[in-house]
Amino acid sequence: MSNDRQNTIEITTLCRHYQVERTFFTHLHDIGLIETITIHDSLYVDEANIRQIDKIIRLYRELDINPEGIDVILNLLEKIDDLEQRLMATKNRLGLYEHD
Repeated sequence: MSNDRQNTIEITTLCRHYQVERTFFTHLHDIGLIETITIHDSLYVDEANIRQIDKIIRLYRELDINPEGIDVILNLLEKIDDLEQRLMATKNRLGLYEHD
């Protein structure tokens, strides 16, 4: 494997693994849910994105949500996570001023 392909997985491999058409991943890329890398006329994704792809596939299959709906859900989950982190940071700052 050459250096430019390290830590990447070819889209055709993902298609076989998840049993979906290549157009599914193309659509995910087109709406910004995944980033693809073109190497020698083949499409790849960074293996660091596999957890995100797994999450997308589960939403698509188990809940029958289309890619646009998945985009909305993932954005909302990201905002919730951000708010939870900010809330925890605020609680920690308040804890400095509270004495039992």
